[in-house]
Amino acid sequence: MVLKIRKTKVAAPACPLTACMAVMKGAWTPNIIWSLSGGPRRFGELQHDIPRVSSKVLSQRLRELQARRVVRRRVLDTSPPSAEYELTELGLELVPAIQAIVRVGVKIAHPERAAA
Repeated sequence: MVLKIRKTKVAAPACPLTACMAVMKGAWTPNIIWSLSGGPRRFGELQHDIPRVSSKVLSQRLRELQARRVVRRRVLDTSPPSAEYELTELGLELVPAIQAIVRVGVKIAHPERAAA
């Protein structure tokens, strides 16, 4: 007997979902967005916030996020020159999704807190 394929009851989100997940892909990307949700941060501050990320990977992820218009880099007029990174309006729209993931993560990592 051949089983018929049932029609889905939800709209296929392939294109928008894939586009959003492409932004979030890569190790440390959600951590970077989470850290920047608190306001602008310099490279060294981001390294401090995410101690296990290497300089190379942090640089790569920041460049990728800039290219995708999620993060803005601003060069500061200091001596020596430095730059700070901040979320764009598009980047700020990702924060509620990451907050929801964090809430679930707390329930997974600390079930005793979830019961309270």
